Amino acid sequence: MTRTAQRTSTFNESVIREMTRVAHRTGAVNLAQGFPDFPMPAPMKDAACAAIRGDINQYAITWGAPALRIAIAEKYRRWYGMTVDPDTEITVTCGATEAMAATFMALVNPGDEVIILEPFYENYGPDAVLADATPVFVPLIAPNWDLDIERLAAAITPRTRALILNTPHNPTGKVFTRAEIAAVAELAQRHDLLVFTDEIYEHLIYAGHHHSIATWPGMRERTVTISGLSKTFSCTGWRLGYAIAPRELSSAIRKVHDFLTVGAAAPLQAAGAVAMSFDADYYNNLQRAYKQRRDVMMTALANTGFSCIAPDGAYYILADFSAIDKDRNDRDFAVWLAETIGIATVPGSSFYGDQQLGRSSVRFAFCKTFETLGRAAEKLEALRR
Repeated sequence: MTRTAQRTSTFNESVIREMTRVAHRTGAVNLAQGFPDFPMPAPMKDAACAAIRGDINQYAITWGAPALRIAIAEKYRRWYGMTVDPDTEITVTCGATEAMAATFMALVNPGDEVIILEPFYENYGPDAVLADATPVFVPLIAPNWDLDIERLAAAITPRTRALILNTPHNPTGKVFTRAEIAAVAELAQRHDLLVFTDEIYEHLIYAGHHHSIATWPGMRERTVTISGLSKTFSCTGWRLGYAIAPRELSSAIRKVHDFLTVGAAAPLQAAGAVAMSFDADYYNNLQRAYKQRRDVMMTALANTGFSCIAPDGAYYILADFSAIDKDRNDRDFAVWLAETIGIATVPGSSFYGDQQLGRSSVRFAFCKTFETLGRAAEKLEALRR
């Protein structure tokens, strides 16, 4: 008799983290996992050290330190014109990943269906399974990753409970347009659906604009807005995320969060409140630097023979390698690329419900120093030769 729960047999360990282990084993440049290899802002580090020395080292309030929740609420007022009650509508979590998992378990019932647009960040499928729900995958239309509204509407059934909306999008860099967001909002209201958003890359935009669906008429009461500090402030190891939702939904999310992790690290929450006060120059410089990194990586990939479009947001490029290697599938190609060429990437199939999809693509992360990207470009030049 097997001693493991049946649900764990329906999904694998993270392919992204697996490829980081491959990078460690082979010494390859790690363009697989999306963490920066450059320092986070110094004021945040100073604030964290001051908090630790100031003995802010015990449990914070389970759903988040008051200073951080107030700072998050003020940020959403300033950026999006949203009125958020920091006392009842914000749950600070151990990363946006936990925020999404807690949201699934708090708001989705066994047997419900959850619509996931693919390609998708690999955690969403397992999140649905852990909530005893059924993921329903709706593909975006390549090469520009447009949303097929008719296909999305056709996927909705009486069992559909929620839809996952990730913008800017991982792994494609797609930034959903105002028209696409409006269409999702109309469907959600017509069919009484919840919308769980993943907006962790909200400040990494190179073309277009970030549209938070919770600001649409009729959507605030049915939307869980999920984001965090990891990508905006280059502190992925701090694991600080949050979920914003109406009081009733937040109450359920907080209960699940409490028994999953109790709470996020107290001194880091104190530093996170400092980060929320950064001015527009910080965000402008962030976008400018990432756009330059994107362009460096796009040039290197195009010169090597990869086929890809420049992402409008986030810090990933999903690239087709079929013109370079027609024989290997994506997993074999990714391992070969790490072992032989010295660059670690993520196999494209890991972002699809149907493992046959994405078999000719790999994802590159460009959240690295220009020196690291230069080394990667040199290795790609060797591949071209």
